[in-house]
Amino acid sequence: MNKITKEREEYSVFLKHLQEEKEETSNFAKTLLVIVSILCGMVIGFLLLSDTAIVSGENNTSEKKSWFAEFVSNFSLKKNKKDKKQFTIPLFTKRQTILLVGTDAGENPSDPWAGTRTDTIILLNIDAKTKSINAISVPRDSKVFLPHDYGIQKINAAHALGGIQLTKETLEETLGIKINHYIMVNDAAVEKSVDALGGVPIYVEKEMHYHDYSGKLHINLNKGLNILDGRNAVGYLRFRKDGLGDIGRTQRQQWFLRGLLEKLQNPQAIARIPELINIVTSYIKTDLSLYEISQLASLAKNIDMNKIEVATLPGAPNQKGTISYWILDPEKTQEVIDRMIYRDKTPLDNNHIIGGVIYAGKKSEQAEIIKSELEQTGITVSCFYKADITHSQFIAQSSSISNDFFNWLKKKVSYIKNIQFVYDPVKNFCPKSDFTIILAGD
Repeated sequence: MNKITKEREEYSVFLKHLQEEKEETSNFAKTLLVIVSILCGMVIGFLLLSDTAIVSGENNTSEKKSWFAEFVSNFSLKKNKKDKKQFTIPLFTKRQTILLVGTDAGENPSDPWAGTRTDTIILLNIDAKTKSINAISVPRDSKVFLPHDYGIQKINAAHALGGIQLTKETLEETLGIKINHYIMVNDAAVEKSVDALGGVPIYVEKEMHYHDYSGKLHINLNKGLNILDGRNAVGYLRFRKDGLGDIGRTQRQQWFLRGLLEKLQNPQAIARIPELINIVTSYIKTDLSLYEISQLASLAKNIDMNKIEVATLPGAPNQKGTISYWILDPEKTQEVIDRMIYRDKTPLDNNHIIGGVIYAGKKSEQAEIIKSELEQTGITVSCFYKADITHSQFIAQSSSISNDFFNWLKKKVSYIKNIQFVYDPVKNFCPKSDFTIILAGD
């Protein structure tokens, strides 16, 4: 049996398993999960150290607090036992969609959330049964219709006009989904957290210089590897004067979160936990009760990191006068919602899979190896060319390309093990491909 025949047989076995269960992953979504887990973990840690409550929502009843106190007591008694059973709570028995938003700086000292706009909007879909999580980035310039006679606006205006409730209602009506809970952070939380961690390493892909004196935003970043402090991290995340607008900023949020994960993996970050706890209690707002936060934190520890995926709502930029919008593509947006929220599965045609490879000039040798190894697995390479790129990614362009497929492919193809996984059905990279491997220079 020759090598190609053996590879095809292994591939067929993989496809049989794929039909039974097909979930996705991405480095960005892993980072996002870690951040949510850390926020929940720090909140619980704070509660264990004191009787102070965090900023929480309306459902934080005395009954749930009593349950939590009982849980802490039981946990303390059992923590030294060798045969400790895994603690479980039958709360998230169904999939949950949690809205994670980041707001700009508020001008009201008594209420830092009042009148703020949402610069970051992410929908997390969590499935406790399969231990998986999906994340959808919603461009803040997305043109939508706001309920309650607010009319046509950008989605980020919803919070300024009607708070988190209007933001939730707008997303639910626009996308046809149900949002169960929300978590909010603001610029101050990002700035103080990054400073507490001693900065975050980021490769800045271009010169970034911008000054908004009325908005008190000053950005001065040079191309190349930078260790961003809190102020510069906020500037990097908010920069959009590069021709890509909101979509460029969404990509930078993903790259920043990857850098933040690397920083959080450093053992030195543990010493910063007390300071981070204080930040969480002051700059995080959520309607999750203590009961739900503890369950989410418990669940996060058991999430299968190979069952996570991320996407951005697809569309195109549009200018109306001086106002720029992101016009959502109805058909492609529905594809993203069906896949990420409703977990619809699309069969993979193993007889006709097409891939593409785009590479930086200094990676031409590695790109040739990737191309050759793809073809050995029976995959047709439709496009192969050099481009000026700064971040490596695996772009799944077809709904049938899952992270199970990607994980299988990583065992067969060199140089793609540590690159970022993204689902993008728009197919702007290689139009005829089911997926595109983007190999950036170091």
